Amino acid sequence: MLSRAVWLLAAVLLALPTIFATWILVASTAFLIEFLSGERWHPLSAMTQTPVVQRIAIAAGPSPVVADLYVSAALRHPSGLVLVHGIAPLGRADPHLRAAARLLARAGWAVAVPTVDGLTALRLRPEDAGPVAGAARALDALGYRPVALLSISLGAAPALSAAGEPDVAGKLSAVLALGGYASAPELLRYTLTGAYGFENTRGQHQVNEDSIERFALANSELLAGGGRALVDNRDPGQVDRLVDVLPESTRRLLEALSPENALPRVRAPLFLIHGRGDRT
Repeated sequence: MLSRAVWLLAAVLLALPTIFATWILVASTAFLIEFLSGERWHPLSAMTQTPVVQRIAIAAGPSPVVADLYVSAALRHPSGLVLVHGIAPLGRADPHLRAAARLLARAGWAVAVPTVDGLTALRLRPEDAGPVAGAARALDALGYRPVALLSISLGAAPALSAAGEPDVAGKLSAVLALGGYASAPELLRYTLTGAYGFENTRGQHQVNEDSIERFALANSELLAGGGRALVDNRDPGQVDRLVDVLPESTRRLLEALSPENALPRVRAPLFLIHGRGDRT
């Protein structure tokens, strides 16, 4: 009887990797169906418990700030994930962001969602990496290890900057940027003139004047010393010259907001995903 029990236990242990791999495949497929359908179909929700949402305090500069933490009650030790939003006036309260966080929690993550203030007001600054790094540290301290970062659109800047901080870099399992950007000057070229280029692909879209004006109002202190001329320019060939004559402090800010400059400090595997059909 004991021998049969031992063999049964051995068989179960040998089958565990296959069972685990199968579950990952099933859960991943269900996640994609639910996510890509805009939650019209709910296969993952039907298979999993509703995540518990709580607020956690994270260190981000001189005083703590709050992030939302989404965790499935069925999971004891999920890995951590910091979800970094793009332009979102409501920050962590954005309904689409909340839906994505719930779905990721159902897929097996403990998901921390901080608000990045600069991305709520078109006023991104280097210190916006603080809430992202703070959320990663908080997940690690709570035992949700290892921690991954997932950024959306312009959230690539604070995410990659945080990923390169010495006390965060070693805690990360992976960094993934969806639709991010590399260079702040090139982002300005596209936003202000509609021009884009990658390898042999070149083109120019019509600009959104309302968005440019909102950006200018949110960053009014940067318009002095040549900044206004840059914002008013619509000729892509003039962008480099106009950036070169900006005050040194503004040029340093553009360097700090260029994710490509943070890459040498990132130690975790980095995944960059961008759709070819994405106009931006």
